[in-house]
Amino acid sequence: MIIKEAKFLMSNTMVEACPTPDKPEYAFIGRSNVGKSSLINMLTQQKGLAKTSGQPGKTQLINHFLINNEWYLVDLPGYGYAKVSKSSREDWRRMINFYMQKRENLTCVFVLIDSRHEPLQVDLDFINHLGTMGVPFVLVFTKLDKQSALKTDSTIAAYQRKLGENWDELPQMFRTSAEKGMGRDEVLNFIEEVNSQVKNQEK
Repeated sequence: MIIKEAKFLMSNTMVEACPTPDKPEYAFIGRSNVGKSSLINMLTQQKGLAKTSGQPGKTQLINHFLINNEWYLVDLPGYGYAKVSKSSREDWRRMINFYMQKRENLTCVFVLIDSRHEPLQVDLDFINHLGTMGVPFVLVFTKLDKQSALKTDSTIAAYQRKLGENWDELPQMFRTSAEKGMGRDEVLNFIEEVNSQVKNQEK
């Protein structure tokens, strides 16, 4: 896939205020500081499209971007940031649950995982919650440039073992590095393929 145009549309906290659900939508989510904004900027090749910050937990809104006037990319607030109050975490949970359940054109959720860490319960819980809701998703391992390929292999294998305890079929997994541009073609080709399937279903 060649991205010719990527533009910010809107930020909000209400599903009802999201853009008209007339295009496939791909949401990106992960723990705070997982490198989500950097990955989105790498995928779109627009350095400042998604706002990056050294302060985890800063993104608190549902951010919509229109790609090639064909599909929506959504930057969702990160989860698992300890310094956020309990009430704020509950607000986040309600907002994300409502978005996942009610956004009718949501095609796939990209769950970002920091490849430097062994399986964390907060990530496993969120993945299993997506399964409970019946939301299609894939896993995207980030920050591969920060460690050896052997360490990345070990992390991914650990996630496969953990998920295998509850899942009969494991989700598709991608390896990425925003700094090195790794995984860009694989992720965009996946989106292009799914978009093609959506179009065929509409015919």
